[in-house]
Amino acid sequence: MSGRSRGRGRGGFSRGKDGDRGRGRGGSRGRGRGRGANSFDNRPKRTSDAIPQDDPPSSDEEDPPAPSEIDSESETDEEQEKSTVKPYNALLQSLAASKTKDDSHKSKRRKIATEDLVTEEVGSDVDEGDHETEAEEGDADEEAGEEEDEDENPSDPFETHFANPSPEYLKRIEVAKRGEWQNAKLTIAGIGRSIHSTPTGSESILVRKFDSIKSLHLKKRLVTPFEEVNGELTPLQKAFTPYLFSYQDVHFAGRTVSNAEELRNMYCAHALNHIFKTRDRVIKDNGRLSHGDDDLELRDQGFTRPKVLFILPTRHSCVRVVDTLVSLAAVEQQENKKRFTDSYSIPSDQDRLNESKPADFKELFSGNHDDLFRVGVKFTRKTMKFFSQFYNSDIILASPLGLRLIIGDEGDKKRDYDFLSSIELVIVDQVDALLQQNWDHVSHVFEHLNLIPKDAHGCDFGRVRNWYLDSHARYLRQTVVFSAHGSPELNALFTQHMSNISGRLKTQPEYDGVITDLGGLQVRQTFVRFESPTPTADPDSRFKFFKSAFVPTITRNVAQGGSGILVFISSYFDFVRVRNFFNTLNVAFGAISEETPVAEVSRARSHFLSGRFPVLLYTGRAHHFRRYEIRGVREVVCYSLPENEIFYKEIVGGFLTRSVGEGRVEGDRCKTKVLFSKWDAMRLERVVGTQRVRVMCNDVGDTFEFI
Repeated sequence: MSGRSRGRGRGGFSRGKDGDRGRGRGGSRGRGRGRGANSFDNRPKRTSDAIPQDDPPSSDEEDPPAPSEIDSESETDEEQEKSTVKPYNALLQSLAASKTKDDSHKSKRRKIATEDLVTEEVGSDVDEGDHETEAEEGDADEEAGEEEDEDENPSDPFETHFANPSPEYLKRIEVAKRGEWQNAKLTIAGIGRSIHSTPTGSESILVRKFDSIKSLHLKKRLVTPFEEVNGELTPLQKAFTPYLFSYQDVHFAGRTVSNAEELRNMYCAHALNHIFKTRDRVIKDNGRLSHGDDDLELRDQGFTRPKVLFILPTRHSCVRVVDTLVSLAAVEQQENKKRFTDSYSIPSDQDRLNESKPADFKELFSGNHDDLFRVGVKFTRKTMKFFSQFYNSDIILASPLGLRLIIGDEGDKKRDYDFLSSIELVIVDQVDALLQQNWDHVSHVFEHLNLIPKDAHGCDFGRVRNWYLDSHARYLRQTVVFSAHGSPELNALFTQHMSNISGRLKTQPEYDGVITDLGGLQVRQTFVRFESPTPTADPDSRFKFFKSAFVPTITRNVAQGGSGILVFISSYFDFVRVRNFFNTLNVAFGAISEETPVAEVSRARSHFLSGRFPVLLYTGRAHHFRRYEIRGVREVVCYSLPENEIFYKEIVGGFLTRSVGEGRVEGDRCKTKVLFSKWDAMRLERVVGTQRVRVMCNDVGDTFEFI
């Protein structure tokens, strides 16, 4: 669905009331709060009085700041800067020029920027600004001496991929540009089936196995903290580290609640390792230049400072990553940490999450699950600072929506994405949750990565790496994606935006299926395949087949006094279409979507249980965000399969088992009918199993029954 409304998006339409621009779950792109902020009763409310009026603009603004606000450092940086060595990077050089601005001009700019922020709750801790001058941030002579014991290792992937790639290695870029990749099918211990791709004609990079933390190419300052936080490498970590630490793209489709922490420890250590190596290299080169050898050609930087981007679904997931970074970085001081904690966490006694909810639900929706945020993190020699300006940050942590509001769209007056021009490592976690928000925001962010910046931002082009100047950064950027399962959207992301010349790995888990794991209940499960020529024609073909093959059976059952028919619809677009069609039928029905007000949800559930509504339409996103336990279900009709196979177990197995236990239906009369096409193969595989899916999608017959 196209549209210029910028909905926060978890479905088809903008959630704002009375036509306003909504923050809601619209498939289009949303700016503003709309009705979405109130859709969850345990969502922390934002209040304008929680914002200190003298707070300087930060990277976690509600409205997209003007480019001048993002470009600049905090006010204190500009006042205290003392240029004693050649600039660390593009940002610090631009700050030197800003010293000539008078104080009144800076105060005025700060006041205006603060007024733009009064709609967001950012906590009570006032950001005093950066207190590190350039000299304090990295005295070249002192810090270069500190790092002399860590000589550059020519075999370190950081050297061979980023710092000093060989001309022969960079020839792979032209092959990747043409989209020519050679694939190899692998079975990796600890991971399973995988496909490894390299540019056609290039030799696969030798993947070294790591048996211990000490064998990783970690900075010395990270080794001990990583050992304390993580312990010995787990089998899963041993399987991934060869690809992760050799800067290859990775898409892992097997993330679970149980392995989330070990994955997070691993990718946070990798991110810090990259930041520290980059920073130490620049500081060392600053020292060499400060000795007067200006004839040196040192290519050690990008256009802007930010190097690592974390894309996460909620503020609470951001807290988990930040806590891991803090534990691993082991810095002496954390600036603005209280402000971060106040803004991104909620007290445990205010977390009203029902403990009976499934583990994956509690992991995603515990704590502050607001999905509008962005925050910059800056590292100095002894300090980790939160809420640093993006152009002065090493790491950016944000939700897709938070970045979308800054990036904007073509024609917007306030938009900026130059801070994404030099990102070298992108880590996207809990992608299955992002799929339930608005995937268009994720795609939009990737489309604006590693572009040539529109403004120089004080860049010292004499120190920018040549492959940046050649606009080849996207072919050296590492992208790491973790999801609970695969999807067509992730396949498109892998094909279009993961073009790392070092190689790329995509896992393909094998599934046993869940049709035989429905809590011991014997359910007659009938899967009916319909023909659909293309993915774009699939919605129309599905609706046409549903009307002709499924609806007559439903209306006949209702006419004969039947009730308890739950129609599950994964997509909100399809839900609206089916709901409108049912309005034309002589059938009483209820409808529950993620947009349905709480009072109407209660009414629909009550009438469905009593039989007053013999049919209930129920969306996949409603189940994702609320996990309702619907009572009175006697039959399940899946208009489309759920994205998450756990939902199938909960809806088909859980709802029907409860009805059997309450005596509403006999166990041998429980049944479900599922509508699918060959374009549903990935969803179908997770439900029926890897061994069955190929036959069901390609066999001559179109009906398959399991008991």
